[in-house]
Amino acid sequence: MTILNVAQTAVALLWTLGVGSSASFALANEEVKPAESEEPQAIQVMFVNQTPNEVIDLYWVDPRYPADTNDRNKLVARIAPRGGWEATQTFVGHEFAYELYGKVHYVNPRMPNNYGEEFIVLSGDKEDYRVRCEVSVNSKSYTDFFEISVRPYWSPRGASRFLELVREKYYDGVAINRVLPNYIAQFGIAKDYEVRSKQQEIKILDDFPNYVRFDPGVMSFAGSGPDSRSTEVFAVMPGINEDELVKFGQNIWEVPFAKIMGDLENSALTKFYAGYGSSPDSTLIYEEDGYTKYLPKKFPKLDYIDRCYVVEEAGIDALSEGEF
Repeated sequence: MTILNVAQTAVALLWTLGVGSSASFALANEEVKPAESEEPQAIQVMFVNQTPNEVIDLYWVDPRYPADTNDRNKLVARIAPRGGWEATQTFVGHEFAYELYGKVHYVNPRMPNNYGEEFIVLSGDKEDYRVRCEVSVNSKSYTDFFEISVRPYWSPRGASRFLELVREKYYDGVAINRVLPNYIAQFGIAKDYEVRSKQQEIKILDDFPNYVRFDPGVMSFAGSGPDSRSTEVFAVMPGINEDELVKFGQNIWEVPFAKIMGDLENSALTKFYAGYGSSPDSTLIYEEDGYTKYLPKKFPKLDYIDRCYVVEEAGIDALSEGEF
């Protein structure tokens, strides 16, 4: 069971906890410092396993027992791969342990947001998960691809959301609907009307700022306000000038979660049809006839994603046949 499959359950509300509440949005991704008292601070933690095929046994380390005793590590959950999760109520400073690829790792929940929760991806020493997107370029003249390094340590919620959508084949057939050379390329409105309508309603909380620089190739979710990230993402284009570059990240929801790898100047990123700029209206794309009438009639030269998939999982799950 994955996070998005249970998005309507109480536990899965950790994705969206606090959205629409009267709490100050400015505090939604600020660290809440423990009160100066002897009482430990409670925190709700979502532990997520994004590995391709490793089941992770998560243990709570009980400090009341010596390190060399069997009672010290208490099993909390066995977390399935590819988006499996465990939500638990604990306290700031409590220690958890898990083994991954032959090495034991320790994590200490310590950064609750204003809603008293934290989101932790259990990746051990693994820095990224590679996603390949096969696309049309030069107004569907031919196909190309780009490879994305998705980095949970940069943005645990953002990276997990993107990987979840990729695994559900959400981006297959999606239009590259906003292409501004030397600025950004944006996509993320699904081809299927029911799918895009459903996923548009699922918003995730903002991640803590990671202070990663928005260099060319860096990807972030687009948004319209605090805790508004859903499915649309953008990549910074090569050739962007410094004055524009420094503006990224000023919005609380703009947090890098990935970077496109390789030679960006000669990549598919620079070959998307750019003649329409920002003209395609995302509101109209979301309409029922967005892909059947609006885009093909008004913007016939747009390029599209054929399919995206997690490279390491290509032999685990059946790949989409693509849209082309």
